[in-house]
Amino acid sequence: MISEFNQSGISFRYPTNWRAESENSGDTEWTVSVYSPATAFILFALRPDARDPADLADQTLEALKAEYVELDAENRLETIAGQLAIGHDIDFLTVDTAIVCRTRCLETPSGPLLVMCQTSEFDHEQNDPVLRAIVASLQVEGD
Repeated sequence: MISEFNQSGISFRYPTNWRAESENSGDTEWTVSVYSPATAFILFALRPDARDPADLADQTLEALKAEYVELDAENRLETIAGQLAIGHDIDFLTVDTAIVCRTRCLETPSGPLLVMCQTSEFDHEQNDPVLRAIVASLQVEGD
């Protein structure tokens, strides 16, 4: 079975055995995180206060660099929901685990949207295709 998230003209689908948690930070700013039964998760954050998707991508990378000293990142561009998305492919180490993280930021009529996917080395092979399917299901309504 599939569950669906829909807010501010932004929607996506995810497996029902994954758990979603959402948080509103104001009238127009929100975050929803969807967690796998293992360690993988995907985060969607609408940030109308960000100047543009590139600025949001840079802010996100800087926040991760502040948290994880040994972090490798490569710039990435791709199309998501018909929009150009800018971000990074990131690898870093936690205390005992290698982490693979992808950030992508795109423009929506409600403001820049951050999409961040993360898996550990332990469940990457199993959950990366699911994360990619969730991103592929993303739809952004026009003005």
